Amino acid sequence: MTKLIETYYATFNSGDRPALLDLLTDDVVHEINEGAVETGKDAFRAFLGRMDRCYREQVEDLVVFAAADSDRAAAEFRICGEYLTTDDGLPPAAGQVYRLRVGAFFEIRDGKISRVTNYYNLAEWLRQVGG
Repeated sequence: MTKLIETYYATFNSGDRPALLDLLTDDVVHEINEGAVETGKDAFRAFLGRMDRCYREQVEDLVVFAAADSDRAAAEFRICGEYLTTDDGLPPAAGQVYRLRVGAFFEIRDGKISRVTNYYNLAEWLRQVGG
């Protein structure tokens, strides 16, 4: 299970969005930090499109935690990014760089990720981008 999560983040870093989506179940649940809960690959694809338009991000210092007898896993990492284009409801983008600690939680079904939940400190992100 840790290999699947490591592959998810390596694929995220590579920018290969079709390969990333192939790691998810069709009915994947995505719980966005301080935001909506979205369901399905189409919603996840749209989310990735918005993220790629507004941000350039890389995952660093990844640590994955998983119990051998469970369908759940967790990860902690740093997201290092650049705020490229103003995202709806957020401060204006001007190429600000940021670095945040992120916690993520996953459910696995039939060898694919069926839930992704992300948590990070939004107030700290706003401070770093001048919001």
